[in-house]
Parts: sequence; C-alpha cells; structure tokens
Amino acid sequence: MNLKGKRIGFGITGSHCTYGEVIPQVQSLLDAGADVVCFVTYTVKNTVTRFGDGKDWVKKVEDMTGHEVVDSIVKAEPYGPKTPLDCMVIAPLTGNSMSKFANAMTDSPVLMGAKATLRSHRPVVLGISTNDGLGLNGKNIAQLLVAKDIYFIPYGQDNPIQKPNSLVARMSLLKETVEHALDGEQIQPILIEKFRD
Repeated sequence: MNLKGKRIGFGITGSHCTYGEVIPQVQSLLDAGADVVCFVTYTVKNTVTRFGDGKDWVKKVEDMTGHEVVDSIVKAEPYGPKTPLDCMVIAPLTGNSMSKFANAMTDSPVLMGAKATLRSHRPVVLGISTNDGLGLNGKNIAQLLVAKDIYFIPYGQDNPIQKPNSLVARMSLLKETVEHALDGEQIQPILIEKFRD
C-alpha cells in the first residue's frame, strides 16, 4: 500500500516512557508521503515526567507534521464523516485508554478521533503499551482483537521476569501495520517476543 497522500491521524496517550520509540514512527509516515495529524490526550499535553515535558513533545510533533495537535474532543469530532481520515493510529495506547476504547467510552481527543474513524469504516491501528495486558486488561485486548476495522501492531512481553503482565507493541512495525490495515489485513504474527527486539 502506497501511503502517499493518505490522511493519517496519530493518537498519542500517556505512556511517557514510549514516546522516544513512537515519535520516529510519525516521521516514517511523513517520509512515506502521508499527511499526519496528531491527536493527544490531556495527560500527554500537560504532564512533566522524567521523560520530558508534555508541551515539548507536542511542539515536536507539530513541527514535524506542520499541523497543530488535536487536543480537545470538540476538535476531534469532525474527523468522522465531515473530514474523514484514511486511518487512525493510537500509539502508544495505554491500558487506561484501551479499557475505555474497548468499552465505548470517549473521554479524550484520541478516543474521539478513533470513534470518528470507525464511524467511517476506516481502519484504527493500535500500538499497545500497558503494564496489565496479561492481567485485567487482557479482556479488553481480546474484545478489540475481534472488533471490525481495528488492527494491532505486533506486541509481546517487554520484561517477562520483572513485569510478567506487561505488553508493548514493536513500534518499528507501525508503518507496515498501517499499510496492511489500509488493505483490510491484520499484519502477522500479532504475538511476538518483544523483549528480543
């Protein structure tokens, strides 16, 4: 699938330790000719952690894409039938946002962007990053795995000894996953040994 001219939403949720791995994937989509618009949760925009200031991450993606981030539900809602995206990516997708998405809760710009995209029967690609993917969030992953128009970046355990329930997507496969999703296909295999990445 050629991404040239494709309009891709890129949702970022609050897995702060994953931003360094995810932000280069925005550039990979841009390099492939896609027009990328980033959506951020309130946590992403307003939190300062040891991984950086949220405002600096927002400025970085705005400079990369040439678009202001979508940072409110009101700004995200038109990305449904009015100005549809070809694909919506959420990476990283935290366990918190995943549980809400799996249960049809729309309380952030990122989840509204995803819901708006699903309304248009366009693909939503998920790059999970959750400490309880093999715990309480396992049921939400299962629910999303069987949902129509939802695709997963391959994922696996990132630290099976110290954090046995933690699952993280191999973000380097994001662009390839989007290409498959635009063709209506789930990239395979979904389950990988992430910790050997």
